Amino acid sequence: MCYNAAMNSLRSITAVRVLVILVVLLIWKVTVSIIWEYRNYVPPNFESDFLFGRDPYFWGGYHWAFYIHLLAGPPSLMLGTILISQRLRRRSLAWHRRLGRVEVALVLLMIAPSGLWMAFYAATGAVAGVGLGLLAIAAATCAWCGWRSAVTRRLEAHRRWMWRTFLLLGSAVVLRILGGLTTVLQWDADWLYAASIWASWLVPLLVFEISSSSSSRVRWRTLPSSMTP
Repeated sequence: MCYNAAMNSLRSITAVRVLVILVVLLIWKVTVSIIWEYRNYVPPNFESDFLFGRDPYFWGGYHWAFYIHLLAGPPSLMLGTILISQRLRRRSLAWHRRLGRVEVALVLLMIAPSGLWMAFYAATGAVAGVGLGLLAIAAATCAWCGWRSAVTRRLEAHRRWMWRTFLLLGSAVVLRILGGLTTVLQWDADWLYAASIWASWLVPLLVFEISSSSSSRVRWRTLPSSMTP
C-alpha cells in the first residue's frame, strides 16, 4: 500500500512538473511573438492591429505609457517563469531574492502605472477599460503584498501572492491565445474582446484560488490527529 501511494504521488508530481514546463514554454513562445510585433511599434505603424486608430492621441502622452509597457512587459513575464522555479530558490536563494526585487519593481513602477494609464484608452470601450484598469491595480496590489510578506518572513503568504502576480502578468499571454482562437473561429465582435480581457485574468485567478483551497484542505486532513486541535 505504501509503495503504491508513493508511486501515485511520484506520478502526480511528475505530471505537475511536465505541465509547468509546457506552460513556461508556451509563455516564452507567446512572449517572443509579442516582441516580434514591436517592429510595428518602433516607429509606430498606425495601420497595425493594436495601434489602428490611435494616432489622434498617441503623441499626447499615451506613447509614454505604451513604450514603458512594451519595455517592462516581456522581462517581467520571463522573470516570472524563473522565479516560480523551486529549484532556483533552493539552489540560490540570494538570486531568487535579487530577481524578485527586480520583478516587484517592474510591476509597481512600470507595468501597473502604464497599464492603468492605457486602460483609459481601451479601444473597445468602458467595459474593456475597467477590466484593464482593475487588472493593473490587482497586479500592483499582489506584487506589493508579496514583497511585504517576504520582508516579514511569511513565506507561504509570499508564495501565494507572487503566484497571483505571475498569473495576472500572464493575462497578456492568455489574451493573445483567446484572440487567436476567436480569429480561427471567425468570431468578430467588440464584446468578445472585452470579455476576453476580463476572462484573461479572472479565470486563472479563480482556478488558482480553488486549487489552493483544495490543497489546503487535503493537507489539513492528512495531518496526524495529535497535530489537529
